[in-house]
Amino acid sequence: MSNAAALPGQPRGAVLSGPATARAVNVLAPNASPMTLDGTNTWIVAEPDSDLAVVIDPGPLDDTHLRAVIDVAERAGRRIALTLLTHGHPDHAEGAARFAELTRTKVRALDPALRLGDEGLTAGDVITTGGLELRVVPTPGHTADSLSFHLLADRAVLTGDTILGRGTTVVAHPDGRLGDYLDSLRRLRSLTVDDGVHTVLPGHGPVLDDAQGAVEFYLAHRAHRLAQVETAVEAGHRTASAVVAQVYADVDRSLWPAAELSVLAQLEYLGEHGLI
Repeated sequence: MSNAAALPGQPRGAVLSGPATARAVNVLAPNASPMTLDGTNTWIVAEPDSDLAVVIDPGPLDDTHLRAVIDVAERAGRRIALTLLTHGHPDHAEGAARFAELTRTKVRALDPALRLGDEGLTAGDVITTGGLELRVVPTPGHTADSLSFHLLADRAVLTGDTILGRGTTVVAHPDGRLGDYLDSLRRLRSLTVDDGVHTVLPGHGPVLDDAQGAVEFYLAHRAHRLAQVETAVEAGHRTASAVVAQVYADVDRSLWPAAELSVLAQLEYLGEHGLI
């Protein structure tokens, strides 16, 4: 199961299927659910005049989807030369090994367990396949192995589940940590302020054309939720499930298990900082 979870908030953007920027095309996986929104966005990224492409997050183990990704690339006259992963949740990475087999590509990821036939990814790495300039940005918090990719020429950032196109994401405790997540959001904000990034290409949901606004919304939302959780604890709600029932009362109950993961991360954060 994914831990993306579109918790309420931020309804900006337009549903995407196809070209999003000059260099990025989305192929939507057929795994829509309350946890994955419209499905997983598999991104094909290539320079306009290149015959080589990079695929980010092949998605679930679904042969029809994986072959559709290949077909979209081939119809554009491109061969897929490399596979990258934003993180290891199955809705993003489960199909990677099969996709690598179909395309004869290597898989690069932060987590060594997800890599196939190539080195890992670290902060500052630059992917240059087919003339691309795709910079690796560590964005832990949703998971410990979460990465984003800065597509410089399009002033865009591919965020996996760190920022979604609709709603807000889950800090997937215990692997995900709220302190790390807040630092990652600030790192993404610096890309919007200092590097001119204006477009978010998310792992789920529509493209966002106001990257700075999206990051600011996420930071404000986290501060608001953190205050709500602190207030709930002070009122005597001591367990994560009790806090969820209090703070997320207006959220679809099918999302409460995901919300509980974020609450656990928030309780840990508040405890570490001596606030509860």
